[in-house]
Amino acid sequence: MAKKKARRETVCLVSHHPMALEGFERALEPLRFRIETFRLESALPPDLGRLNLPTASVYVVDTLPSQRATEVMVGGTKEQFPDARLIALAGKFDEDTAFPLLRMGVKGLLHYADADTQLPRAVQSVVGGGYWVSRAFLSRFVDSMLTEITGPRTLNVPAELSPREREVLDVLLENLSNKEIGNKLNISERTVKFHVSNLLQKFGVQRRADLILLCYQNPPG
Repeated sequence: MAKKKARRETVCLVSHHPMALEGFERALEPLRFRIETFRLESALPPDLGRLNLPTASVYVVDTLPSQRATEVMVGGTKEQFPDARLIALAGKFDEDTAFPLLRMGVKGLLHYADADTQLPRAVQSVVGGGYWVSRAFLSRFVDSMLTEITGPRTLNVPAELSPREREVLDVLLENLSNKEIGNKLNISERTVKFHVSNLLQKFGVQRRADLILLCYQNPPG
């Protein structure tokens, strides 16, 4: 019996600037992904009614000069393709520009200066269900989310989690270290490390920061 060919992931590059599209496409050439390009008509907020993006599993979005225009673009893409993963590129990011995009579900933040070398790795990371956000920046974002949350937290978690894993997850969402989690639950730091490793595997992420962000970006329905 002939083997079925693995499905090729499709990456859509979105920008109003043709040179940027060419650069992004060139950076992704080493990957065995199907590449689509979509040029926006202008740097103004797009007309979502006429925004006929091709279907893709990952969208690499060139941020627009206006933060509002960028958010309209990201929101329109997520509305049209709810399961798609987005990576945003910009000259720089700060909390005012990046945090709203992360709250909207963007999975990666990448500077133009790093696109040639890091864009392929960023795409591979988000295709695999991860994030491409610097650890320090992601930590600040998580801290900002924690300060906004009041009252008890409830999360959708895999059914196969043990009672102890659920306890560790709940405390981990407070962005504590393994030692602090161990002190709070009266277990050893080594035991905490074991449970955290199992949690990362069960949630399908590679880093604890990814797990924290995943939980807060996917609240219970």
